[in-house]
Amino acid sequence: MRLVIIGGGILGTAHAWAAIARGHEVVHLEREREARGATVRNFGLVWVSGRSANELALTLRSRELWEEIGGRVAGVGFRPAGSITLVRTPAELAVAEAAAAGDSADARGFTLLDPDQVRAINPAVRGKYLAGLHCSTDAAVESRQALPALRAHMAASGRYTFHEGTEARAVLDTGSGAVVVDDHGRRHEADLVIHCPGAAHSGLTRELAGELPVRRVRLQMMQTAPLGEPLTTAIADGDSFRYYPGFAGPQVDSLAAEQSQTATAAEHKMQLLCVQRLHGGLTIGDTHEYIEPFAFDVDEAPYDHLTEVTEELLGRKLPPIVRRWAGVYSQSVDPGVVVTRVRADTNVWVVTGPGGRGMTLGPAIGEQTADQIGL
Repeated sequence: MRLVIIGGGILGTAHAWAAIARGHEVVHLEREREARGATVRNFGLVWVSGRSANELALTLRSRELWEEIGGRVAGVGFRPAGSITLVRTPAELAVAEAAAAGDSADARGFTLLDPDQVRAINPAVRGKYLAGLHCSTDAAVESRQALPALRAHMAASGRYTFHEGTEARAVLDTGSGAVVVDDHGRRHEADLVIHCPGAAHSGLTRELAGELPVRRVRLQMMQTAPLGEPLTTAIADGDSFRYYPGFAGPQVDSLAAEQSQTATAAEHKMQLLCVQRLHGGLTIGDTHEYIEPFAFDVDEAPYDHLTEVTEELLGRKLPPIVRRWAGVYSQSVDPGVVVTRVRADTNVWVVTGPGGRGMTLGPAIGEQTADQIGL
């Protein structure tokens, strides 16, 4: 079977990977020279710890697939580093204790650690905290290099062609297949077309599928110079409990009622996530903004907050900040829907809306789509 996949981000690439793995041929179109959206403006985290119960099995499957991919494609930079959520107050500690004793604790790899145990696993965390919730199943990939590495591996099959700087202008279902017309005037014939537009909900996406039940979310993040020592796990702060559905319960309700976020963290709906890149620098974030139109510039106050929290947990000054950026991702409006998948025509599908989980869930979403459409 021949597929045309529109969109070179993580979802488009994951669908191409699933199709190639099943022996099909893929023509892949990306309007930029390289994916520049949420796929590369993220932490590269494969984040099991906070996923809701209804998506835990899919997340664990995706974690398994990433490990398999990492074993075959070294360039994706997969590492099973795990994470530690560092708690600083009794209310946060109550959430961590409940998570470590919960029904899914073993599946997620949760262990509650005292400060000495935290430092034994991650010696760089020398700051102020009461305990750490260790998640051994969390992992990381290098988001800026993973997709080129995956494409190079697929190209070696002889069944994968990537067209950069190519925008799909029209998709025509022929009944027995489909044709994609690009902005170079070329026609790409296919048995199936899968459109993975990311946060581009207008234009071709709207023409194919109408108004989708998705929204856009904006975030701010930053990157430091090399830390000068290993940060052996990703780290998070207790505010992350507020934003991940896997921690929902009476302890989180009490946390929200008893402990306010700082004014900046509350205004920007913030949590701390921090992961070390292979070059030694730290990727740190993030904020959440849901109401459009989004600003075109970035606010400095969230960066000050993230710096303060990270330095408190590490017990040291951060290296210089070398990059700051904002990004926008697509999120299904229904929190119980992992991804919005719409059959736009007989041989045309639109897939978007993983909501900040694209890097985590990409391989499993691609596999799930392949199963659903009979590849």
